[in-house]
Amino acid sequence: MLRKGSGPLAGDREVLLDLDYGGEAQAAAGYGSLHNGAFIPSRYLSAAARGKEADDEDADNDPIYIHCDAKTTQPPSAVGNYFRDGRTKIDFVLAWEVRSRRKRRGRGAGQAAVAEEAEAAGEPERASRSERRKAQLEQWREKFVQNLRNAGLLLEKEETANEKKTIHFLKVSAPWDVLVYYAEELCLRAPLQAQQNLEFNASARVLKRLCIPNLMAESVPNRPLDYYTCAFRKSKMARFLGCDNRETYFTNTQRHRIVYEILARTLYGKRKRAEVGLARLLNEGAYAAAFPLHEGPFQPPKYEVRPEELNQRQVLFLYWARWSKLYKYQPLDHIREYFGEKIAIYFAWLGFYTAWLLPAAMVGTIVFVSGVMSMGSNMPAKEICNSGSSYLMCPLCDTCQPWNMSDICPMAKVGYLFDHPGTVFFSVFMSFWAVTFLEYWKRKMAALAHHWDCMDFHEEEERPRPEFAAMAPAMEHNPVTGVKEPYFSEKDRLTRMFTGSMVIIVMLCVVIIFLVTVIMYRGIISVMMFHTGSPVLRTQAGNIANISSCLVNLGLILLMGQVYTALAEQLTKWEMHRTQTQYEDAFTFKVFVFQFVNFYSSPFYVAFFKGRFVGYPTNYGTLFGMRNEDCGPGGCLIELAEQLFIIMVGKQLISNVQEFVIPKVTAWRQRRALDKVRGSRASREPRRWEEDYLLVECGGLFDEYLEMVLQFGFITIFVAAFPLAPLFALLNNWAEIRLDAHKFVCEFRRPVAERAQNIGVWFNILEAMSHLSVIANAFLIAFTSDFLPRLLYQYKFDNDLNGYVNFTLAYAPLNYTDHPMCRYKAFRDNNGNYTLVYWELLAVRLGFIIAFEHVVFFVLRSIDWMVPDVPESLELKIKRERYLAKQALAENQEALLVSRGQGPHPPGPPRAPPAQGTVLLPRYRSFSPRPAHLGVAHSGKALLPRLGLFRTQAGPSERMSVLLSPS
Repeated sequence: MLRKGSGPLAGDREVLLDLDYGGEAQAAAGYGSLHNGAFIPSRYLSAAARGKEADDEDADNDPIYIHCDAKTTQPPSAVGNYFRDGRTKIDFVLAWEVRSRRKRRGRGAGQAAVAEEAEAAGEPERASRSERRKAQLEQWREKFVQNLRNAGLLLEKEETANEKKTIHFLKVSAPWDVLVYYAEELCLRAPLQAQQNLEFNASARVLKRLCIPNLMAESVPNRPLDYYTCAFRKSKMARFLGCDNRETYFTNTQRHRIVYEILARTLYGKRKRAEVGLARLLNEGAYAAAFPLHEGPFQPPKYEVRPEELNQRQVLFLYWARWSKLYKYQPLDHIREYFGEKIAIYFAWLGFYTAWLLPAAMVGTIVFVSGVMSMGSNMPAKEICNSGSSYLMCPLCDTCQPWNMSDICPMAKVGYLFDHPGTVFFSVFMSFWAVTFLEYWKRKMAALAHHWDCMDFHEEEERPRPEFAAMAPAMEHNPVTGVKEPYFSEKDRLTRMFTGSMVIIVMLCVVIIFLVTVIMYRGIISVMMFHTGSPVLRTQAGNIANISSCLVNLGLILLMGQVYTALAEQLTKWEMHRTQTQYEDAFTFKVFVFQFVNFYSSPFYVAFFKGRFVGYPTNYGTLFGMRNEDCGPGGCLIELAEQLFIIMVGKQLISNVQEFVIPKVTAWRQRRALDKVRGSRASREPRRWEEDYLLVECGGLFDEYLEMVLQFGFITIFVAAFPLAPLFALLNNWAEIRLDAHKFVCEFRRPVAERAQNIGVWFNILEAMSHLSVIANAFLIAFTSDFLPRLLYQYKFDNDLNGYVNFTLAYAPLNYTDHPMCRYKAFRDNNGNYTLVYWELLAVRLGFIIAFEHVVFFVLRSIDWMVPDVPESLELKIKRERYLAKQALAENQEALLVSRGQGPHPPGPPRAPPAQGTVLLPRYRSFSPRPAHLGVAHSGKALLPRLGLFRTQAGPSERMSVLLSPS
């Protein structure tokens, strides 16, 4: 392999040079540079002095200009992701496609030649806009590559071509000096001391203590070691473990992160236009893809190998992404090592959430089974079934006929499954479950963040987003970094955000309109069923209408979700958020608010509004000329359960099918397109960068989190009506983990490893929904369930509920002459006025809501107080790690030895006397950092060390010297 700059300057390429390709003078703090107040040795800037002539002179020797002709034979590549020399690791790959000039617009050779002459003659008006755009992108790529070389990166180019199109692959590698420089720049963590891997699965610890075999545990090969770590320092490199092996000292994900940081900061155009970074080049279309390579194929080799010889991707496939591992623990350390902390924390949260669903599903199933077993003892259902023609009910529509309550006997029995005392207990249980789950996730999150060295991680000053940099109308100095960067006034942004909120309100109104449409559809279907004259259809009219309307509503929900997500993305871009974090938070808020209303509006209507505005005979409420809906024969809870089942389970099934099918179809199309380019070489096995180019680009974790958060709402907010919701969620999540694992390992390109210490804004959303669930379940039990009316009747009249059905029915008013003496469900007198029982029941309902909320929230606050966010064992481990870090990075070795109790003079060669400016500190003396009491004048400055109380095991006459250096 040919490398440029293999002479003396090759070892000095440790920084990114903020160069302008045109040779104009550079400012000391230009946008996109690494200066920002940091010291960069002059030898690193020497490359900037080379002129354009030297660059042109060396262009022929640079590997980026080595083209792989289809007819030439290349030397066989080494096993693994390496350059052609078999030694240089490939850390990143940039890909772009170029169509042959003859085929771009289908013009003849003569026209192409005329266009080329026109461009060469400097007549851009004669060249097409498309040609000028392609020339601009090519110029950007050349400048970008030049600056990458100046930053010290090693480059090598490959091509796959036919007569119509050429696909270029630029392989990027970071040498040792660049890695070391940026490891300190990015504050990467380096290992100090190895320790035993801890077991983070609470269930594994419990089963081990009980001596019960754990079927979920599995020994996964090549588990990453756990270390005490601290921030990397080049000057202290000798004190870190493994520093003698340059090939393995930095993990592949660390190398990817460093190279991506360089790519994100590199200038490719004019600084004043903020033409900086790979992300904007991808956005402009200069590159088609940019990705780190997978470690190799995910399929294990056909010949037998030891598990320790498998690559990381094969380990993840064999021990995680396969359906046969459905009941096994996830290898979180392996996931983190391969994909980075952000993706690993998502799968840790998903696994933790799924494990906590197990007790909720068990309790919910027991509650449902208890309802099935007690159906025969339900006295109100018995009264309805045995009533015969005793209760003649008023017609449900203006053209309908009266009906007997005994006709709804089956629905009355089924309705008891979703409305019995056990569901009240389950709603209270799930309220405690939700908050306890979040409290223990905080502990788990803290343990994982420390285990993965992310506890002290905070986002540094973020660069502007590529779209923001391209569209910002002005350039201003950043008050933090002191460099010029794109600027958009906060006043204009707030104006756009206000306008965007109006669009959101309009879209929410559209959702309400669709809800009203579904309600009217349900009423029309019910009337049609009654008019058929069939006894079966008449008794099941409500169920048929409710189920069909749920299916229609699900289709509208999915359609509106797709439309609004695309609209929200455009709105968020238009609002001009500066950083990617601000953009993601705004986008998440918009989509979640809309999807919350989109998914939950229909269940909220059925739970809290349906049947509340029906009125009574001679005074029915209407909507667009149609009578308002009343709850069905089995009550509103059974209709709510039908809604939740169809919307929740239907959404999960459709999402799983999409996650399984869409990546495969996309990858098949890309593979077909690449095979056309490869032509006769299609029979040859593709190279690693070609294989990864065929994969689907990873779209992030937003959709995954959104799906799970919406599911969390279904199993907590409306759980009183659907005790089986946690069971369906558990079954879905078992499949979801493996589907997502298969996507990331087999279907997606390898994403750049990102650091994260929690699940971000999603935790705040989950916390808000857990509190909302307490309020919703309180109102659901009080106003929608028959639990309190039955309780009041038992207290006042009969403990066995004899006569309860008659208690809940009222007679039609005397002036209702169409069907006199018919009955309807309400607490009203013969004139249509509310009775005293209604007001007593209302007082009981409101009192129950107040008592329920206060008791539950008090217990929740007690749980929050009793369960610390950081486990005690973790606090001890953190203190131990900080102690080791101080020892490893201590500047004064003598003070370090004294603190270990080894005396002030360890064995070894004699030491030089203390230098000028050394202060001898007596034992047990406490020092105040005040210049009047402590300090040595040095060049007009007072030396103010941070000193505390020193305790040693030395004799009382011994002294400990501390070298004071000027700050």
